[in-house]
Amino acid sequence: MIKKYFIIIFVSISTVLFAETIGRVMKSNGVVLIKPVGGGTYSINVKPGQAVSNGDAIRVGEGSFAVVIYLDDRSVIKVRENTDFQFIDSQNTRVIRIEQGTTLHNVTTEGRTKPYRVETPVSVASVKGTEFSASHDPIAGVDLFVGKSGNFDVFNTISGMTVNVGPGQKVVSNVIGQLIPAPAQPGDYPEDPEGESPDEPQEEQEEPEAPDDTQDQQEQQEQRQQDTQTEEQRPRREPEPETTSEPADSQPDEPQVAEKPKPKKPFNLGLGVGSATIDGAIYNQIALRPELSFGKLGLGLDLVLYIDNEGNIRQDEWDEASDFIDKFLYIRWGEKSDPFWFKWGSLENVTLGYGGLLAGYSNMMEFPSVRKVGINTGMTFGNFGTELFMSNMKDFSRGGTLLGLRGTYKLSDAIPLTFGLNYVIDMNQFSGLKDADKDSYPDMFDDFPNDKDYWNDTDGDGIVDKNGGNKEPDNGWDIDGDGDNILDSIDNDLNLKPTPFSLKDNTATAQGFAIDLGYPILRSKAFSLEAYMEYNKLIFPKVSGDYTRKAIDGTGITVPGLRAGLFSFLNVSFEYRIKQGFFAPQFFDGSYDLSRVVAEFGESETIIRTKDQVILVDSSNTAGMYGSASANLFNLVNFNASYASMKGEGDVEYNSFTALINVNAENIPKLSVAQAYYQRNNDKNPFDFKNPSMNTIFGYKVGYEVSAGVSLIWDFRQFYRDTGTGLEPVKQTTIETAFNF
Repeated sequence: MIKKYFIIIFVSISTVLFAETIGRVMKSNGVVLIKPVGGGTYSINVKPGQAVSNGDAIRVGEGSFAVVIYLDDRSVIKVRENTDFQFIDSQNTRVIRIEQGTTLHNVTTEGRTKPYRVETPVSVASVKGTEFSASHDPIAGVDLFVGKSGNFDVFNTISGMTVNVGPGQKVVSNVIGQLIPAPAQPGDYPEDPEGESPDEPQEEQEEPEAPDDTQDQQEQQEQRQQDTQTEEQRPRREPEPETTSEPADSQPDEPQVAEKPKPKKPFNLGLGVGSATIDGAIYNQIALRPELSFGKLGLGLDLVLYIDNEGNIRQDEWDEASDFIDKFLYIRWGEKSDPFWFKWGSLENVTLGYGGLLAGYSNMMEFPSVRKVGINTGMTFGNFGTELFMSNMKDFSRGGTLLGLRGTYKLSDAIPLTFGLNYVIDMNQFSGLKDADKDSYPDMFDDFPNDKDYWNDTDGDGIVDKNGGNKEPDNGWDIDGDGDNILDSIDNDLNLKPTPFSLKDNTATAQGFAIDLGYPILRSKAFSLEAYMEYNKLIFPKVSGDYTRKAIDGTGITVPGLRAGLFSFLNVSFEYRIKQGFFAPQFFDGSYDLSRVVAEFGESETIIRTKDQVILVDSSNTAGMYGSASANLFNLVNFNASYASMKGEGDVEYNSFTALINVNAENIPKLSVAQAYYQRNNDKNPFDFKNPSMNTIFGYKVGYEVSAGVSLIWDFRQFYRDTGTGLEPVKQTTIETAFNF
């Protein structure tokens, strides 16, 4: 297997290709950075003469400016401060995609063979040959185009309206579909960042000489050197388009050079009508799911009603103040490649660092039965980076939640060695147990889960025991479970249930920390190679009382770790792992909430066990390999898979396998979504599909497009719980008709 990985790496290096150079930076002042095509960060400091490649993005900071010229037709773009935009050239169209800020364009017709367009999330300006300015405000969702010479068309992508703009005219385009033309006023045309007054004739721009082949090769060589010395983090996948600053081991890496997603509409309204299974009962479902997007700000709501077969609305989602928090499916700001980013609500595929402790975590595994509100945020300042993760704010109010912290430090751009430190803690593994009446007795042990004053019914007759502090009922009691009418006080056959397990009196923590080092060996437009190492430690303190656990700990070491990316087609990774003591790689994984704590129900007692007591049963030393691969097959199918094999003395063996396949439904008529997934970690045989374990999760989602904007969606998920007498499958099925407005 190792040979295969190195053969892939060797062949990939020998076939490196580079993106086409389409322009140069003529002038720059202040903070001007380039994010190379496929890169995750604005990492290259721009200097005059800097080559610009197709797909590159430029960021101009506060009090700064830049001037870029196209090599073929000598069209010039002047970029004002606080502007982010990207160059996108195709065979038929030249596009400037503005994310925020202001640009001034002097578009020539001489030597140009394809249309010139300026795009924002709201508008598209189509230009033949003219001089104009374009501004986009992502917060307000408003564009302003001002003409200086010539004519151009502005198209509003929301309403479909088009307006022609001439010299001395302007047009305002906004997220509610309005396109408002008006005469330009003094000051509407932005001031030239080079200091020239817009009302005075501009001096003729001095054009650089066209480069010869030798100069172009030198430019490409300099670009390759800069890319090699620049650390860029790989993007990861989330329920909505997001990129991640940290690579994840639990799920294979996504392609680095991916097509940038189309800008989301500022307002999208989804309506779901169907059925859902909650706590074993089937409900009719009506869900209104509006999504709003204004630049970096995104907001998603989930306003859902569950109705039983008698027409009664399920009140559990609306009867408490905290339920209204659940109506926010997510609130986000920016992406993980930005200096500051934030996500609140639903979280999927959260990974810290290289994933040795926490990888691929999701707080949505039991959705909609259990709704959780998580937080994932971070910021970058200079060479330092931070990240914070919390799985569920509501658990935190009960004294426990899964919490993660990460800090990074990069030595310099010249020596991009990055140090990382992670800390993860489950403050109380029991806090995830559902307790509807909040009497501290989890529903699985509470005979009266909806009444905080009662919890025991020994004989199961619906009459509460007078025991352990239960309120005495008015109609008497029967606590001996023998079914006779003899008063319990004189009955010798008395056999009471013990007081149930209580969250108030029991706490179990799980914690770990990790140290990692990463270094980008090679970064190019077509191929990348990164080496890393990681040291992980898991600690489970001793617990005494009703619940007991001995103190255990263990370590996991990854040396070496390698990641490679080839074009937008293939990404692979390889790790050699060493495990000592009580340790499992990716202990906090996607199924952690399901296996966090389990209960075994016996005839006389119920045994509570935390995940560490279930899977960390062997302290022997093991070692083995981990590999992952992700492929984008001609933009038709995305496939991700990973496999780990750890072996020790005797027959000690732990294997893990995950797989995800996602079909690009745009290429298949009548199909709106199609995906399937399977995960089984730390089992002897993860391919024994006939005999699943508690570590097994699988599911699929298929959507059939009935008509434009209307789809019938079937969403199925299955996992397993130990009931003491064997594994019990837990199936969650949602069938709904989804409308997109």
